[in-house]
Amino acid sequence: MTPVELSRAVLDAVRRAVDAGELSVELPDRVTVTEPGPGGCGDYATNVALRLARPAGRPPLRVADILRARLLDADGIEDVVVTGPGFLNISLRARDDLLTSLVREIRERGTTYGHGDALAGRTVVLRVPYEVRAEVVADAVARIVASQGGRTEIEHGEPVTLRPVPAPEDPAPLGADAARWALLHPAAHDRPRITADHLVQRETNPLFRVRYAHARVRALTRNAHDLGFTAEPAEPAESAQSAESGAAQLAGHPLQTPLADHPRILLAAATQHAPDRLARHLLAVADALPPLLAEVLPVGEEKPTAAHRARLALAEAAGAVLAGGLSLLGIDAPEHL
Repeated sequence: MTPVELSRAVLDAVRRAVDAGELSVELPDRVTVTEPGPGGCGDYATNVALRLARPAGRPPLRVADILRARLLDADGIEDVVVTGPGFLNISLRARDDLLTSLVREIRERGTTYGHGDALAGRTVVLRVPYEVRAEVVADAVARIVASQGGRTEIEHGEPVTLRPVPAPEDPAPLGADAARWALLHPAAHDRPRITADHLVQRETNPLFRVRYAHARVRALTRNAHDLGFTAEPAEPAESAQSAESGAAQLAGHPLQTPLADHPRILLAAATQHAPDRLARHLLAVADALPPLLAEVLPVGEEKPTAAHRARLALAEAAGAVLAGGLSLLGIDAPEHL
């Protein structure tokens, strides 16, 4: 069960409690699940009971107990523990399968993984000054809002609602991709650097690291094809022991958290009008990739195994997230670099 699937399961638990007359509330548009905080336990936690307590006219702990009973019936949930004033801490079954499920979902969704309908029917009006960075940020916000089902109207004039610190000089000489990254990667309150550093093809350049990681994934896919194998999160054609070995080697991989977090980051970037959050997230994904990439292809006389196919599937999932995120920022994701 992925975080997106778990969020839906929690929302379904609320819906079933309302239908049964246990809670009298309007269904929330969405439910957020995160890693447990201090004092928490399990795999994920949600504060939905605290959010619903006031409108339901019930103590948070009572709401949490109602939802806990419903969640225990959901597929993929092992246990639910209520902590603090009413946090629901959820433990999933077969934790080692979480990454496999996540990779399968990303492969099914491709570059649209993380897109949703949380902002469906909503129109975001952005009033920006006539300034290049403001225009670029507004364009990126519009793209990200659209990924969450909303639409954006960009206007000029007062009162301004989106005013990032202006660029100190014209970024056009950097070229389209580097210029957009230079304007979008810093937070809105930070002054962007319009320097040739954004064109350097080395690890000190964050944009290079993101685009290079994507290009490396695409190269590995081509190389694997030449060696006669393709990506597969769990290979049913091999023995159960071999398939489990591939999954076991990837369980808890550093990519798991940033990939699982991608839908939340997109929604936060959309609602907070902060494309810099997405840019920094893509950098986190790219920086978690190199150790995996070195182990995807067989070495010497080694034959491709379930582990190789699983590693390639994970790499391709990360590549899809990078390509989709760069597209939302209006930046090209190269096949070769």
